[in-house]
Amino acid sequence: MSMRTQRRTGSWIPVDLGALLVAPLGVAILFVAQWLAGVPARTLLQYEAALIVFGGTLAALLVTYPVAEVLKTLRAAAGAFRVAPNDLESLAATMIALAYRSHRQGLVTIDADAEMIDEPFLRDGLAFAIDEPSEEILREVLAADSTARVEAEESPAKILEAAAGYAPTLGILGAVLGLIHVMRNLGGTGSLGSGLAVAFVATVYGVGVANLILLPLAGRLRERAAFEARRRELMTVGICTIQQRLHPRVLARKLRSFGVRPDLELTRARLAQAGQPDRGPGLQPRHDNPGLGLQARQETAA
Repeated sequence: MSMRTQRRTGSWIPVDLGALLVAPLGVAILFVAQWLAGVPARTLLQYEAALIVFGGTLAALLVTYPVAEVLKTLRAAAGAFRVAPNDLESLAATMIALAYRSHRQGLVTIDADAEMIDEPFLRDGLAFAIDEPSEEILREVLAADSTARVEAEESPAKILEAAAGYAPTLGILGAVLGLIHVMRNLGGTGSLGSGLAVAFVATVYGVGVANLILLPLAGRLRERAAFEARRRELMTVGICTIQQRLHPRVLARKLRSFGVRPDLELTRARLAQAGQPDRGPGLQPRHDNPGLGLQARQETAA
């Protein structure tokens, strides 16, 4: 039976076009505001200020974090607007199909199917569940694995937030340096006003890049990390339920608490591939299970 979750079926990854189109809006608003005030937009283009803010922020990051982590953050930021397909229903269908087989035939029967699963967390978790009889130990191992993954996934967001803290401070530093340059040339009072304007461009760069670029990117990466953590929590529930050999209906009810309604047609298709006929809508329970409710036992007696 093929238990592939089909999270990424191709090289093309969809992009959040709405967010991607809105992203430059903040910067555009700054230039439009300058234009409406009658100030040439080119006054915001100062290479010296850019060097102080952007170069200084990068230098501070390289001192604080390893180069590999900074490069990882740049790659993550470049892919911040990519949208991973929502495969929660496919995961749910896979876990319910495995729960059905585990409930009827035992954990050992799903070993071969578990090895074919694409999702590493689910595949490794099921492999450990087959060998480990203790649910408590299984939950501890899965929780430790999930925590380690969360820290790795949130690392780019933390680095971007650190950069958002450095940039405004370096912008103030650039403004101070600009003022020093202006003070040295007070003899020519005619250029004093323009000199002060140029000096404060570095502050605009620092505050602008922090609030219009770095913090929004960090927020998107944190949101993605939160979704991945939710996926792993859902898989943890499924793995532990399969290990306990509970009825698939129990697992389906638990999955609904995550807002996921398992695709019954997909579940039946995967059961059919394994040569396991379903027992009607919703995967009807086996009536010989002593743990069933009163209604099931009455149906058995009838």
